[in-house]
Formats: sequence, structure tokens, C-alpha cells
Amino acid sequence: MADNMYEKLETASAKTREAMADRQHLSPPPTHARQNRMRIATRETSCWYILWGFVLALCGLSILVDRPLLFVFLREPDFKDQCTQPEPHFPAKNEDLDKLVDIIEGDAFRNASVDRLSRAVQIKTESFDDMGEVGRDPRWEVFFKFHGYLALTFPLIHEKLQVEKVNTHGLLYTWKGSDDSLKPTLLMAHQDTVPVPPETIGSWTHPPWSGAYDGKYVWGRGAADCKNTLIALLETLQLLLEANFQPKRTIILSFGFDEEVSGRRGASALSAFLQERYGKDGVAVIVDEGAGFEETWGTLFAKPGTAEKGYVDVKITVRMPGGHSSIPSDHTSIGVLSELITKIESEQYPTRLVEENPYYSQLQCGAGYSDNFPKKLKKLLADNAFKKPSFFLTCRNKPDRLALEAAKQGPAIKYLMQTSQAVDVISGGIKTNALPERATVTVNHRINIGETTKIVTDRLTSIGDEIAKKYNLTLHAFDDSQEEPNSIHLSSTVNKLEVAPITPADGSTNSPFTTLAGTVRAVYGKNVIVTPGIMTGNTDTRFYWNLTRHIFRFAPGYDADDEVGLGKIHTVDERVSVLNHVHTVRWFVTFVRNMDEARFDTDGGSGKSDDLGVGSG
Repeated sequence: MADNMYEKLETASAKTREAMADRQHLSPPPTHARQNRMRIATRETSCWYILWGFVLALCGLSILVDRPLLFVFLREPDFKDQCTQPEPHFPAKNEDLDKLVDIIEGDAFRNASVDRLSRAVQIKTESFDDMGEVGRDPRWEVFFKFHGYLALTFPLIHEKLQVEKVNTHGLLYTWKGSDDSLKPTLLMAHQDTVPVPPETIGSWTHPPWSGAYDGKYVWGRGAADCKNTLIALLETLQLLLEANFQPKRTIILSFGFDEEVSGRRGASALSAFLQERYGKDGVAVIVDEGAGFEETWGTLFAKPGTAEKGYVDVKITVRMPGGHSSIPSDHTSIGVLSELITKIESEQYPTRLVEENPYYSQLQCGAGYSDNFPKKLKKLLADNAFKKPSFFLTCRNKPDRLALEAAKQGPAIKYLMQTSQAVDVISGGIKTNALPERATVTVNHRINIGETTKIVTDRLTSIGDEIAKKYNLTLHAFDDSQEEPNSIHLSSTVNKLEVAPITPADGSTNSPFTTLAGTVRAVYGKNVIVTPGIMTGNTDTRFYWNLTRHIFRFAPGYDADDEVGLGKIHTVDERVSVLNHVHTVRWFVTFVRNMDEARFDTDGGSGKSDDLGVGSG
């Protein structure tokens, strides 16, 4: 009986054992009871060893398959579901309008189009960073000649449509639709080009203002950026007018004249003019210059830009005492500035890929549709898809492995996921025998999606503070102060811009993106995968954010045999494939018709009256 009591004590809880022992006035348990207790403890310990062994085995398996612990047994997501491709979208049958495809693909239109683009290139429309106000700086007057050329070349447009000039040189063409409840389609290009440095003219295969045609390309400054788009848009409306197209949805062409110098006089004035007329969110869709097509992983992607990186130029000025060079100080302003630059360039901004970044969508599309998509990228992408902050567990603490792996494809890909920094302009000193009292540098930054310009100003303030303390200088960092002696001064230029709002781009919904993607697949075939793209540079659309959420930066022309693409813009031998240009016209004709037939939840009229009696600015 006593033995049985001891066995009950051994299996009971500690509190129960104490109570029973007190009641029974039991003496310590006999030997066999203590052995029984040891056996129980051993079993409990073994269970813990087995559990930890199982966890360690999972960790080992996680390392072996290179996948986070909780994801080892999960199936990969269906990436095609995350990259829905709409069916090719053809406009409704119309005998007269359907003939336009054959006209566009014909020799007569091709030859006439080459001539129109060539003569547009021959008119210099350069814009410069130091240009003064419109009406005061005579360099703006080149646009009068260009406007005259457009009026002579496209007489039907200038006869039938509303043509307005905003801030003297901004061009606005409006083709009024019959249904005011439908928000307008807005198509954009810019008239200006970057300058041609005189010292590079001899390096061109054909002179930069010749508009030469060699049977495949039209050559010259602006041929690809972006007089080709401007001429293609006017050719589109001219063809539709000739075919007696009667739009229900208003069509607008907006052509700025200073995009290459940030658009503050052109696009800024045009967008304000349009917002006054149509109101906030008063436009259905905007298509401007931008990304085009890319063949990668064995797949052809069309990449309409649905986002733009942010932008900030930071000017850094070092002021230190001057004097005669024969009795120099240990460190001059140029030396201190050089150390500061070296410190800036010694470390890059982190490579990070947030899901809002359109390149994340391209990776999903590649994983879903490309047979040659890298296996490691696909595995990392799957891990990222499963990841949830509330339960994510990994045996190793790591940085953004997906972004770092994707960045191995090259700088053009890396900087889709990283804030860039480039030391572009520097000056200091005026004479060899005089110590420089002032040295300055401008550092250009393009801000990654998911970050703000504050990441730049905070970092440069920290670096500036370190150097200022080292050389006993005063730091003025982004405080709108004036330069002063013995100081380091940091300031941002007027072109500061945060990351653009992300355009909705779900191919499974009824939206402008679906219409655009369906148009691409109608013109180029179902083998083309349409994915959201991202612009590392900036366009005139920076001023149009309030007019619509649906902004696309897209160059819709494609020539499979053109190896140049956009690779020659802003440099020697800029040119555009004529087949690319012809396909651009075909795409815009199809897109305008598709948009005219589309109906979106956002339609229903703008907040303003569509009154074309408003005068030009």
C-alpha cells in the first residue's frame, strides 16, 4: 500500500506531492521509487533532445535547399496568377478604320513618314540648363520655326482640331469627343532636345541635324528622344481624321518644350492649364515617352513605366581661407571637398526591392512565363511571396537577398532597386598661385521606390558633420542659409522630386493598364508579356500627377532587328528605326480606338466643364 502511495506521489505534481506527504507523514521514498522518478526525467529529457534535433534537422534542410525554415515544405506560388495577361484587344470592326493598318504598313506611308520625321529632326530645338525666361531668352525662339513646320505638315489637324499655345511654346491639341461623361485620353511628347556638344559633331556617322535616312534608320538629335513620338502622334490623329473617325472620348495631345531642363516652363504650365479645364483626376489615362521593350530570360517583355524614381541634386560648397600658394595651409577647400567626395563614394545606398516596385512585378512575370528564368531568383521570389512579418522565421539573418541576386544582372537592373549617387559637376580655384577660397560639387541622386529624398539629406548631413568637425568648420545642412567663410554648406536644388505615385497595373481588372496591355498584344502578338516598368530617369509626367492615377511612360514602337533601341539617346549617333516608328503609329491608332470604346469606373465626367473656349496661357 505504501509502495503504491509512493508511485502516486512520483507521478503527481510537485504541489500535490507536498500536500499528500504532509497528510500521510511519509518518510522519503524508497530506492525503487527514486529510480522510477529518474526514468521519467530521462524520458522527458529525451523528448526535448528529439524536438531540438528535429529543429536542427530542419535548419540543416533549410540551408541545404537555401530556403527559410518555415517555407521548406510550402509549394511555390503560381506566378502567372500574379502576372495576368489580358487577351489581345482589337477595336470593333469598322471598314474605313480597319484599312488604316494596311495604309500604315504600306510603302507610301513609310516613305512619307520618313520625310516628316527627317525634316522635324533638321530643325534645331535644343534646350539648355541656363536658359532664361520665355520671351526674354532668344534661344526659345527656335520653337516658332518648329510650330510653323508642324502646321504645314499636318494641315488637317490644324484645321479640324482645337490648337492652343500655353506659355508661348507649349502646344495643346484637343479633339473634342461626343460624350462629356468620358474622361479624356491624354498623349504626350516634348519638342526640345538635349544640345549637341560642338566637339562631338565630328564623331557622328551622319551630321546630328541632317535627319539622314540610310534605309533603316533616321539619324540625328531628337530622332529617338522624342520627335519620333511627337510626329507619330500627329500622324495618328491625321490618319484618324482622314478615315472620318468620330471619337466619343476626347483626345488631347500635350507637347512641352523644356523637358530636357526639367519642364518648369513647359509641362508645368501645360498641366496647370489642363487641370484648370478638367479638374483633379479629370483625365482617364496619360501616355508619355518612357520605357519600351526588353528581351530577357528568353521572353519579350513590354514595359510601360508605372513609376519613376525620385530625384534630388545636392550642391556641396566648402569655404576656407585663401592666401598665396607659396605659404599654403595644410588643407585647402579643394582638398577638404575631395575628402568629402571620397567619403560619399566609399559607400553606396542599400539595394532593396519592395513589392510596390514595378521590377518586382517583372520578376513575377518572368517566373511565370519565362522558361529561362534563373532558378535561384525564382526560389528567392517564392520565399518572398510566402514571407509574413508575423511568423517569418529564418535560421540566418540576411539582407534583401532577392534584390542582391537580381542586381547581379548588371547596373541597369541594380539601379532599378537602389538609390543612385553620381558626382557630376565640380569647380574650385581660379589661379595657380592663389589658395582656393571656395570649392563646390553637385551630386545627383535618383531615389529608390520605397524611399524618400530624406535618405539622401540625412546621409550627407552625417558625412558633412564628420568632415566639418575634423577641420573645425561650421556645417550648414539644408537650412536655407547663405554661404559663409570657414563652412561646409549643403543645399538641394529646385528640381527636388519625391518618388512618383505608382500607377495601378493589374491585368485582371477593367482598367487603362488592361487596355494598354491588350493593345500591345494585339499589335505584337500573344508571345509578348506586358509587365509594369520603372523609369530611372524622369519625364514631364512629374507635373501631371494630379490629373490621373493612370500614367504610363511607354515607347510603344518595336523592331526585333533593332539592336540600338534607346541606347543612343543623349549621345553621338542618336537614331531611330523606321520600322519602330511605323509600329509606334500603328500602336497609337489602335490604342486611341480601344480607349474610345473602353468604359471605366473612373468615367462619369470630370469635375470641370470641358469648355474649349478657354484661352491659351
